Amino acid sequence: MSKNFSVIGGDLRIVKLVQMLAKDGNMVYTYGLEKAEEIKEKGNIILCNNINETIRNDTKIVIGPIPFSSDGEKINSPFSDKKILIKQLMDILYSKVFIAGSIGNEMYNIVNNQNTQIIDIMKREEIAIFNSIATAEGAIEVAIANTNKNLHGSEALILGFGRISKVLAKKMEGLSVNVTCAARKSEDIAWIKTYGYNAENINELGKNLSKYDIIINTVPHIILTKERLNYVKEECLLIDLASKPGGVDTIAAKERNLKFIWALALPGKVAPTATAEFIKEAIYDIKKCDQI
Repeated sequence: MSKNFSVIGGDLRIVKLVQMLAKDGNMVYTYGLEKAEEIKEKGNIILCNNINETIRNDTKIVIGPIPFSSDGEKINSPFSDKKILIKQLMDILYSKVFIAGSIGNEMYNIVNNQNTQIIDIMKREEIAIFNSIATAEGAIEVAIANTNKNLHGSEALILGFGRISKVLAKKMEGLSVNVTCAARKSEDIAWIKTYGYNAENINELGKNLSKYDIIINTVPHIILTKERLNYVKEECLLIDLASKPGGVDTIAAKERNLKFIWALALPGKVAPTATAEFIKEAIYDIKKCDQI
């Protein structure tokens, strides 16, 4: 089994992952992490000068960022000033296994050969669940830091009822927040009521938005339009956890001078080490199952 890994870009989760892979005795070749002080001057961590040097012939697994890209053109590399293009990466991934998170269609459309295996690690249920926990805890941290009152007794609306929303609602309820969840599907609304939360239909949001102190969106679709934002009270805190385009009309929110925070990639900020450990175990499992 190969003990070489190539790592391209990524946030603090990936930096921690590189350290863990190296500590396990693997050789790790990196690109797009040159500003990460934690991995410098480590014997089996190599900071490469270009992408071709990083993806070696004797390396079968290439690890990318989570999320992979924010704009469909460049890969996410917050620890680098380099602009690493998706196409540039795809052109040299021949016969490799590429592992990253939240991979968009642009990746699959650009890949040039059928021998390249692309694995979206965020589609593994255990990673998605742990990511939901870290995201929910991070959202609560953001809420506490940006309100001038206790969460206890506050009226909070969570838009969507997926993994993140379920975990977030439970944790906020534990802080004595009055939790309302909004969904479109009748079965989701039924589950919201079954869990004991207040329920709203997303399609019927309007004047009822005026009672909330905190509104947290988890849906990557504009729900809080300019018209709906007119009903949100001035002191309400808006937190968007969804990837682009998000769920809030940011221009309208700014025009109304509403407090709005687009809190992306929270697991990499609030629980990078624990998240990296889960990612490492998932990669080892993939490596073992595929006999790489």
